[in-house]
Amino acid sequence: MRRTKRPKREASPDQYINRELSWLAFNLRVLAEARNAANPLLERLKFLAIFESNLDEFYMVRVSGLIEQLESDYSKLTPDGLTVSEQLRKIHEVAIPMRQLATQVFQKELIPYLEVEGIRIKEYADLSPRKRREVDDYFKSEIFPVCTPLVLYPASTTPFISNRSLNLAVVLANPSAELCLARVKIPSILPRAIRTSARNNDFVMIEDIIANNLDALFPGVEIRGAYSFRVLRDADIEIRELEAADLLTAVEEMTRRRRFGDPVRIDLNPKMPQDVRARILALLELDESDVFEVSGLIGLDFLWEIAALDLPKLKYSPFAPFHHESLSSSEAIFDTIKKGPVIGHQPFDSFRPVEEFIASAAKDPKVIGIKQSLYRVGSHSPIVESLLEAAEEGKQVAVMVELKARFDESNNIVWARALERAGAHVSYGFSELKTHCKLCLIVRREGGSMHTYAHIGTGNYNPATARLYTDLGIFTDNPDVCQDIAELFNYLTGFSNQSSYRTLLVAPINLREGIIERIEREIEHHKKSKNGRIIFKLNSLVDPEVTDVLYDASRAGIKVDLIVRGICCLRPGVPGLSENITVTSIVGRFLEHSRAYYFANNNDPELLIGSADLMRRNLDLRIEVLAPVQSAELVRLVKQEVLDICLRDNTNAWKLQSDGSYVRRKPTKNEPAFNCHLWLLANPTSKSAFEKARSESPTIERSS
Repeated sequence: MRRTKRPKREASPDQYINRELSWLAFNLRVLAEARNAANPLLERLKFLAIFESNLDEFYMVRVSGLIEQLESDYSKLTPDGLTVSEQLRKIHEVAIPMRQLATQVFQKELIPYLEVEGIRIKEYADLSPRKRREVDDYFKSEIFPVCTPLVLYPASTTPFISNRSLNLAVVLANPSAELCLARVKIPSILPRAIRTSARNNDFVMIEDIIANNLDALFPGVEIRGAYSFRVLRDADIEIRELEAADLLTAVEEMTRRRRFGDPVRIDLNPKMPQDVRARILALLELDESDVFEVSGLIGLDFLWEIAALDLPKLKYSPFAPFHHESLSSSEAIFDTIKKGPVIGHQPFDSFRPVEEFIASAAKDPKVIGIKQSLYRVGSHSPIVESLLEAAEEGKQVAVMVELKARFDESNNIVWARALERAGAHVSYGFSELKTHCKLCLIVRREGGSMHTYAHIGTGNYNPATARLYTDLGIFTDNPDVCQDIAELFNYLTGFSNQSSYRTLLVAPINLREGIIERIEREIEHHKKSKNGRIIFKLNSLVDPEVTDVLYDASRAGIKVDLIVRGICCLRPGVPGLSENITVTSIVGRFLEHSRAYYFANNNDPELLIGSADLMRRNLDLRIEVLAPVQSAELVRLVKQEVLDICLRDNTNAWKLQSDGSYVRRKPTKNEPAFNCHLWLLANPTSKSAFEKARSESPTIERSS
């Protein structure tokens, strides 16, 4: 595919925030939600578990990549002027205290509240004699059969220590006085927190139980100590083009290799003796700079188990998303789309219309073809089930399955093989590009001609994440949009060198250029009318070229509001550079995931939605799509009832400062508390659209 190029600008490094440090700042905002007393207690545990998983993945992917760069003498500086070694040093300076803070949050802020609610994590030593006997019986019957002690040192070969597994380093007596060290892997097949009674919510950690029953694993051997540790490994194993003649086989091999990646970090108990610590580091070929000392429990992702307790008063109140009856059946859903584009905003609007769109197509005898892109669909997928049904019914089903969706490869391989067996045409994309766009196209015979319908989304076709992530999606039968999508699928599943589209912006062809041209158009309009306005909502803003043009917009006097959940490398509020730019990050009950790009466009507003964040990887190394919302009413609706609502938030919102720090917004005396997620739960976007349509006319007005 053709990539557009722009002249490179000279920019000062101090104009940019470091990408990795910006991500760590985001994870600190996640940790802040674990401390936020306004959140229900068990939800606070979830935020702490998410914090831990996020930090693990950051090391497994981002830090491992930096280590590879360091070992290969990579010399290119980041846009903010840092070398690889400087980045690694700054990461550790931030991440280690952050992880220590997480321990304090759990031990000092959350455990006391858990105990008030009757949820206690006890130590084995504090159990009554009767409870110890019961726990020991559980060890003998459930834990002992799946434990396998292995000698670590001295040994002829070092046993492999798997990624993210929790382990006990067991020090054994040795008559020769030489260190004798064994390893017991904590079985992940069992719960980490073991309930001590069916009548209460008292728990004891499985590693604590094992540590107090080691004599059963090492009979007749004196045990001198046991210390927990955990290893993180490189999980970003690339698929190289020359190795990928059979992409499906290559990805299967990659997922097997991932668990054997090089170690990048070790978490260990600070009480571990120095000689034991030194020996484990030597066996793993790590040094002290790779150590996280964790004085509390290692691996806080186990908190999902506690958060799953059936205690509704300690969780968010359940809600029922809005679902309109006109999107509930085959004839109704297609007739509704014919009247004009239909917007959906999950999780406030139901995801069922998206599932029904494809399920209806599978059952409808008038439908002859379905084309679908799949990135992360999960282990249970009604949408894939509908595609299987359609293929088995003899419909033409073409599916682009992205095998390289990190950590979802195994699920995607299973679904891809099932679709192939059902007779669908399955393609796997490209070894050098990820297909990240969210598209579905349905071809229906109506009368004597074919009619096409499309869905374009910002999120994955995954019912589980649709309940947790905020995402926009639009149904349309606009001929130009549908023809563009059909031609894009020809590239994804066949062969095409198409370099332009009627309505879509497609990466890596013209998406960056399309965004930059629209910003520059806004600057030109503003010079004449002084009514320029830009609002972007996205997950990450990293790309220096787009950042530089946003600086141009600020210098021109345009008000630019950026709603960026995670990484943001742009510095807002710098005099003469970005004083007209604000950056807001929203972290709350739902994961902000939608991407929307709004331009005032001289009183003819334009809105694009789709899959693309403004990152180099998205714009250069992925197939992404942004599509125009071709209805003036829906553009107004999304602007006023999604973007403006996010900008009003003063409880979930954080403001990025010019120094790279974030400050949580708080209500003032003249400004009542406003939570955008609560407002959207009470005012779903598609409900507003349907009510507006009913009040004004029998159909939703549509512009071509």
